[in-house]
Amino acid sequence: MIKQLQEKVLAGGKIEREEAVALSKVSDKEALYQAAGEIRDRKCGRHFDTCSIVNARSGRCSENCHWCAQSAVFKTRVEEYELIDERTCVELALKNAEYGVSKFSFVTSGKALSDRNIDRICEYARKIHAHAPIKLCASMGLLKKEQLQRLKEAGIPRYHCNLETSPKYFSRLCTTHSPADKIETIRAAQSIGMEVCSGGIIGMGETMEDRIDLALTLRDLGIKSIPMNILNPIPGTPLEGAKALADDEILTSVAIFRFINPDAYLRFAGGRLLIQHLECRAIEAGINAAIVGDMLTTLGSKVLEDMQKIKDLGFYN
Repeated sequence: MIKQLQEKVLAGGKIEREEAVALSKVSDKEALYQAAGEIRDRKCGRHFDTCSIVNARSGRCSENCHWCAQSAVFKTRVEEYELIDERTCVELALKNAEYGVSKFSFVTSGKALSDRNIDRICEYARKIHAHAPIKLCASMGLLKKEQLQRLKEAGIPRYHCNLETSPKYFSRLCTTHSPADKIETIRAAQSIGMEVCSGGIIGMGETMEDRIDLALTLRDLGIKSIPMNILNPIPGTPLEGAKALADDEILTSVAIFRFINPDAYLRFAGGRLLIQHLECRAIEAGINAAIVGDMLTTLGSKVLEDMQKIKDLGFYN
């Protein structure tokens, strides 16, 4: 079955939901991971895309996402601050450009960034472009088309909005907004020609079929940059006691995402410290992108170490 479905994908076909479910249950996991890695190499080559993020506004979020340290609904003791200053933000972007990182993303807490702060971010973007060629991205919540247009005109061509999990499971984890709200933002960004980065978190109590449904939804939306976060349980959130996923479950999820989205960038994201021992195997199973450096509210890996590891594995950035 693995070989047959691999050939179907390599020939340009799309695997169906039932095929993906069956694939996730195969006993020869190593063959599955190898096949997924071969799909990545054939469809994407050995390019490894890198992105660094800045937590540009932290905490005080009105939403009740059960996984998130930045929600004001839960007592997480996360650091809270309004928009960071221009100098700090620009210097960080320029340092990442110096290290050879492909993209730099502004990430802000809250359901949607205010118009005033969007204008400030646009000015930051113009200052960065005046000094370095690094590409820019933004993750600022459920923005409207006109707000997205302002970001694009300021030189931010990519927007990030994670779907997080399958549409049917989402309401068990968040009730203050819906998958439809997120998809509306994604489609608004696409309608004005922005690239979109969207993925999710695994390990929040969802089933493998939920992950498959998320991967299929992303395929249907035409998403080509897919962050794969591993839940890092945050004390004070409803998911603080979540059980860690087994290594094979993580690797199987990566491989299935690759079979469903053969030409996308599957991106290491949050929770990387939890799977350091698996990073090389996950790359073999189809990963070809990463958020490098520090993450949002948890420590990530150092940029230079990440960039060297990518080279050592035979990829180019």
